[in-house]
Amino acid sequence: MAKRLFDIVTDSCCDMTAAYYAENAVDYVNLGFTMNNVNYGGEDGEKIDVKEFYQKLRDGAMPTTYQVTSESAKEHIEAHLEKGRDVLVLTFSSALSGTYGSFDVAARQLGEKYPDRKIFVVDSLCACMGQGLFLDYVVKKADAGATIEETRDYAEDLKLHICHHFTVDNLFHLKRGGRVSGMTAIVGSILKIKPVMHVSDEGKLTVVGKSMGRRKALHALFENMMATQDVGENEPVYIAHADCIEDAEYLKTLIAQKLPKAEILIGDIGAVIGSHAGAGTIAIFNKGTKR
Repeated sequence: MAKRLFDIVTDSCCDMTAAYYAENAVDYVNLGFTMNNVNYGGEDGEKIDVKEFYQKLRDGAMPTTYQVTSESAKEHIEAHLEKGRDVLVLTFSSALSGTYGSFDVAARQLGEKYPDRKIFVVDSLCACMGQGLFLDYVVKKADAGATIEETRDYAEDLKLHICHHFTVDNLFHLKRGGRVSGMTAIVGSILKIKPVMHVSDEGKLTVVGKSMGRRKALHALFENMMATQDVGENEPVYIAHADCIEDAEYLKTLIAQKLPKAEILIGDIGAVIGSHAGAGTIAIFNKGTKR
């Protein structure tokens, strides 16, 4: 492996594990949330186990999330600049959070202070482990010895090939976030209609279909993935779930039957994304010919 020529900074909406960040030398800024008048996550909030978090959601808790501030973004970037390192930042979709804007402001300010250093901020237009998958491809490019400019250009070209396929178990969380109307949530819940969604080229959550019942929704995710997948041998496919591991394992079985040489990984949807999607959300992320 070539020596990486610059440092990489991202945010916790990648929903990758702490071990992944450590093993791949990726710095990340924690987004946080408030629930029952307690601050969690962020740079100095309380910690909570993901299963406990989803149980609280099922019990009626209504968390409120908050984005990375420009000051927090600035601190993380500057820590690398002070060591004489250039920095590539990969952020959560600007269509879903102001985090990209905070990093962009921080980068502009620091660019004046460190005129000899390079700082590039890439809006991933991705979310959850889709952002994590995007990060992993970019890390591998950097580790192969690419320059920061080459890696930035690679990331900009790659991001619209990172596909997100997901469904939620409860439409009311999407209704609360303004993603679906109140009537849609009520009727959908009564009729057990499950929306089949993806993240668009603009980085927005978009409904692309509806299924009657959970099992049909899972198969729709799988079929949508297979329609445009471009996953090579030993390339990753990520499955993320919000406390519904059995469904994740079921999807892994379906995918493995069609893509036996892919590396299929299952992970948790973190609390920040889960606050908006709700318990029971499940998603597939993969490289594709298009979103």
